Amino acid sequence: MANASRQAAWEFWGTELKRRREDAGLTQEALGHAVFVSGGYIGQFEQAIRKPQLDVATRIDEVLQTDGFFERTWRKLIDDQRYPDYFAATAELERLAVTICDFEPMIVPGLLQTPAYARALMIAGNPLAADDFIEELHGARLDRTAILKGSKRPLYWTVLHEAALRVPVGGPAVMAEQLEQVAQAARERRILLQVLPFAVGAYPVMGKSLRLMEFKDAPPTSYTEGAYSGELLDDPATVKRTQHAYDLYRAAGLPLEASLDLIESAAEDYKRCANST
Repeated sequence: MANASRQAAWEFWGTELKRRREDAGLTQEALGHAVFVSGGYIGQFEQAIRKPQLDVATRIDEVLQTDGFFERTWRKLIDDQRYPDYFAATAELERLAVTICDFEPMIVPGLLQTPAYARALMIAGNPLAADDFIEELHGARLDRTAILKGSKRPLYWTVLHEAALRVPVGGPAVMAEQLEQVAQAARERRILLQVLPFAVGAYPVMGKSLRLMEFKDAPPTSYTEGAYSGELLDDPATVKRTQHAYDLYRAAGLPLEASLDLIESAAEDYKRCANST
């Protein structure tokens, strides 16, 4: 679905929510209280500024007695089968973000992945899958990288754990290309990049990736992901805690220039290894 038509569909979703809420005689605050979100969130849903999570859409159906209308339309709009269920809403939100901050403990973030690196990850995670399934996943991942291209790209800051530089995804040649591309993006000032070195030791939310997203006309969100699971967080207190964790990553990370030197050194090591085989 093209972005314009998708947005129009969300505007319809919001208009229907407002109409059915008013028919039920409920204020935004009253409906928000009933479905465990703020009245301001209900207003943002109605204006198509923000997309609800699935459990909120389901509770809206229950409160307004709409026979599953909002859940069904939510699934048609946001439940993209190219992404795992737990990531689909985040994939939608990242298109709207004005600032994205990523932390990755083991791999290069999806928005920065080269085609070869992304394909190697897809095959590793789905070793017995058919080629067409791999290509569908691969295409979805590469489609997302377009977010960081063009004049309207968000401000993007990523902190990579040093482990992401050392795990040879796809082999030495693939890693050399991947790390060179990441370093080039930072050298060209298209992204901000730091490395969290092994020497730091323990760090917040160990073993999980963390993403912070900020929007022009909506409150910030956070997303954490582990093995085959992820959680989109929008409770203000929880988001503030994840922002604090990210601040700790940045404070403990190497300075920008030192981070680039380490990435480029790792890329050269991989290149020499690839040339020697």
